[in-house]
Amino acid sequence: MDDPLEVNREYWDELAELHVRSETYDVAGFKAGRNSLHDFERLAVGDVQGKRLLHLQCHFGLDTLSWARLGARVTGVDFSGKAIELARSLAGECGIEATFVCCDLDDLPGKLSGQFDVVFTSGGVLSWLPDLKRWGEVIAHFLRPGGLFYVRDFHPVGHMFDAEADTPVVTDTGLGSRGPVRWENEGASYAVAEGVKAPFHYEWAYSLSEVINALIQAGLRIESVREYPFCTFRWHRFLEESDDGFWRWPGGRPVPLMFSIRATKKSP
Repeated sequence: MDDPLEVNREYWDELAELHVRSETYDVAGFKAGRNSLHDFERLAVGDVQGKRLLHLQCHFGLDTLSWARLGARVTGVDFSGKAIELARSLAGECGIEATFVCCDLDDLPGKLSGQFDVVFTSGGVLSWLPDLKRWGEVIAHFLRPGGLFYVRDFHPVGHMFDAEADTPVVTDTGLGSRGPVRWENEGASYAVAEGVKAPFHYEWAYSLSEVINALIQAGLRIESVREYPFCTFRWHRFLEESDDGFWRWPGGRPVPLMFSIRATKKSP
């Protein structure tokens, strides 16, 4: 069997070069001043002026640099060397001060020092992690006592349904760890309709309780869990676009498609 992490690293190296040119990411708009963060993310994290913010799994850095524009002192981390190269280039072009580190998340404590006021991660990150326990430990390692952790990701309920079906068809339970599962790319990604040469990638799936428990076991205190009846992109073919630009269940039914968690690190 191929090494799933190495397969995924090569996949994301390729995606970084495709995504930076895609309409989905709209880098031209970002260079002109657009902030790539969603309003509900900014509201949940709050004022970051002067705070040290660590962005895990940052891809090529748009959200990282958006936090910097809001006043944070940012560090972005990703395991794709090409993504980090592009992030550094973009920061230089825009005149934004930022640090970017290329590293596997599990190995980050040996590559980066210091603690942060905010650890942020968002938008389709958990499915690339083979070990949630280690994920929680890394977050706790870098978060200062009293600091805030925030994650926004796609809801396990959505993973229960066939994304390519024209109507909702259940294909999984959404409960319990599963993976690595091999997915065929078919020339596309969530941000580009063509041009992807990598034939496949691997993903992991986790229940909401597994995500929450990984954070609790790492010593974090859960402040809030929210579920959202919309998605930031057309995750399933049967979803319908609403006036706010998000994608929802047919007929507007309040089926959870995303979730977010706010947690803090306990003081000693």
